[in-house]
Amino acid sequence: LNSGVIFHSQDPHTMPKEQDWPISVEMQLLGGLGDGHPRTTGNMCSPGTNVVYKGVLDETHCIESSSKTYDGDQWVKGELIVLGDSLVTHIINGDTVLQYSKPQIGGGVVNRYDSAVKIDGRLLSSGFIALQSEGQEVDFRNIKILNLDAH
Repeated sequence: LNSGVIFHSQDPHTMPKEQDWPISVEMQLLGGLGDGHPRTTGNMCSPGTNVVYKGVLDETHCIESSSKTYDGDQWVKGELIVLGDSLVTHIINGDTVLQYSKPQIGGGVVNRYDSAVKIDGRLLSSGFIALQSEGQEVDFRNIKILNLDAH
């Protein structure tokens, strides 16, 4: 019960076939395990990237959101507002559950990459978008992408 929306992702053509994850930022979507233990969704995970969280460069691979747990099969609405390389907001079922800024290349959790592409400290203001299913089926529906660029 682990999937996500990957954004600011590197161009797949720049990934060696041995690379395990694209350098990117992920809005991680987790389903509850039905065991009574909390399991947040709308988390941030960062393969090959770092973000500024609560005013500090945070090199943690995943930052948990403040969402509630969603057990069982149900639709959960996720919204992601990405303002280039400045503010990123994760919204779950209408509630803002996480905000951070300055997504940038750095950190680990990505292996066998081209070192000419992984330039640590470079801010990410654009990139590819991908939908992720990590080991199980997941359904996405009503996907809308809005261009927030003022130009």
